[in-house]
Amino acid sequence: MQFMLEFGCRLTPDGAYYLMPSFRGEPADETHLCQFFHSEAEIIGGLDDVIQAVEDYLRHLASGLLEYGRDALISVAGSVEHVEALASSGPLPRITFEQAVEQLGEDPALVKSLEPQCRSLTRAGERALMDLYGGYVWVTHPDHLSVPFYQAFDEKDESKALAADLLFGIGETVGAGERHANGGDLARALELHDVEAEAYEWYSTMKYRHPQRTAGFGLGVERFLLWATKHDDIRDLALLLRFNGTNILP
Repeated sequence: MQFMLEFGCRLTPDGAYYLMPSFRGEPADETHLCQFFHSEAEIIGGLDDVIQAVEDYLRHLASGLLEYGRDALISVAGSVEHVEALASSGPLPRITFEQAVEQLGEDPALVKSLEPQCRSLTRAGERALMDLYGGYVWVTHPDHLSVPFYQAFDEKDESKALAADLLFGIGETVGAGERHANGGDLARALELHDVEAEAYEWYSTMKYRHPQRTAGFGLGVERFLLWATKHDDIRDLALLLRFNGTNILP
């Protein structure tokens, strides 16, 4: 569906968006759902543009919660100070992944490494960074091998991706990234990530025929609501709870 948003950007200069379920194979726990709702959008522009769009969107959502759901939030969360702070916030802190690793001391409990140049933050690492930066922090330019192949290369260092995660609440709540603008860069990324190009033939054709610089984001709706309600188990916020391999009727 994210690829369809990229297609949508080639039809309208205002970009494209949707709100719909996403599915994951990992088991559910207090921070993760097998089926969750994604608010996703794609715009014409780059990483800085989409980060700005995300921050504007979050301030808009926070303002909407205060206008239409203040009493309900107070009854559940006890206060709305955290929502008010986001609604009136300025630019949120940003650090690169390398800066994050340095600040976390390369502690394996905080930074995990699947293979060389394929590192990511653990939940504990995310919490440590949020504590350092007052609850909100963008972590940008991760190892390219640690993100999906469709994220653009950083021209200054192609081992890095033009991508970013916004940490707040339970951790990663928004993921964002700039996409490959043309077919040649996409082909190199598919090879790097050892992904069969034939499976993405139409996507590659679109990049070759209609190259365009776009960037997009995905907000986990239940994770945002978990932060807003100050709750501690995301499974309680699922509209229809789903577990992999289990037949659950509404």
